[in-house]
Amino acid sequence: MPRRPDNLETLHLCLELLKRIPRQRKIDSRELQIQLKEAGYERDMRTIQRQLESLCLHFDIERDDTSRPYGYRWKEAAPGLSLPGLTEQESLLMTLAEQHLHHQLPASLMKSLQGFFDQARRNLSPMHSGAAVARAREWLSKVRVVSTTLPMLPPKIKPEVFEQVSQALYNNCWLEITYTNAVRKRTQAKVMPLGLAQQGVRMFMPCRFEGYDDTRNLALHRIQSAKCSNLSFQRPVDFDLQAYDDNGRFAFGVGGQIAVHLWINDDLTVLLAESPLATNQVITPHLGQKGGSELKATLIDSSLLVWWIRSQGQGVEVLGPERLIDDLTSNLK
Repeated sequence: MPRRPDNLETLHLCLELLKRIPRQRKIDSRELQIQLKEAGYERDMRTIQRQLESLCLHFDIERDDTSRPYGYRWKEAAPGLSLPGLTEQESLLMTLAEQHLHHQLPASLMKSLQGFFDQARRNLSPMHSGAAVARAREWLSKVRVVSTTLPMLPPKIKPEVFEQVSQALYNNCWLEITYTNAVRKRTQAKVMPLGLAQQGVRMFMPCRFEGYDDTRNLALHRIQSAKCSNLSFQRPVDFDLQAYDDNGRFAFGVGGQIAVHLWINDDLTVLLAESPLATNQVITPHLGQKGGSELKATLIDSSLLVWWIRSQGQGVEVLGPERLIDDLTSNLK
């Protein structure tokens, strides 16, 4: 017979439930059970429902019983739970985290934190006064992540796809997908998800297809459907996401390096002196009549390097190696 939880455990459960009941939307017992499990509180559905009924009697929480499962939320004028409330600085941190980390954290974790995100927005809303709150709220308009390229809207990723992908990645489980590539070829496959990478406005998933040892990058917005299976896998010991990135695999390279010798104009000399292309970069004055500088560095051999050189127009000239000059020439044909 299961042990009846003592008063302290019941108190902890009630506090966790109160923190996760939102104000702007309704939440049902099933979603709360998932959030509690992510927080380390595994309780059966009946226990959660019983505690919710009790909380509705003692707090300003309304229950929508027009359909099952019932939905719960704080009443409009209710003060909410103030004891474990977030400070102004914590509210600011949670707001920024929700804005910028929603695709870097597992979907289940984002759901488990939804109560804190809701509370953070309420704490920083205009309905709250005070100098500390005003300064924290104002900070949101003082910082911004800006693009170094022509801004583009991110392609749409299906929420259910991201949820299944992040679940499979988090638990090291095989993922069954339907994928449409850039030329609209549709493929159904079972893959081993190895990571997630944000490149500009796009998200990529390095993975290995069942029966293959090579790693490929799949664009998340091209995954039409995904299902996390119950079959787990041992994460390959020869794969490291940091090394994979360092080898230029997200820059359309194959892991090699190339020693480049460039002529760069005066404007680019200033820029690259401040933000080097590599740790071994060396810039020296060009002795010819056109001025500028010569740059030598070891870079990842990739299509991204070729695109970057071409994007600089007359500001860059490749002096070596010959193979890079040939790549640039062939791309112009």
